[in-house]
Amino acid sequence: MRRKLVDRNIRKIGKRDASYSIILPIEMIRELNWKKGQKVEIRKRGEELIIRDWK
Repeated sequence: MRRKLVDRNIRKIGKRDASYSIILPIEMIRELNWKKGQKVEIRKRGEELIIRDWK
């Protein structure tokens, strides 16, 4: 069943072994031109997480 357009960016946090994960929408991955295996940098700013391309 497809999600409503309003709920499309609502995601669950998954857990595998000792790591947590969030599956990102394919539209966002394509827009950012990210590829499988690409390194990204994660930073915390207050209550937000910032994910950006690793230089």
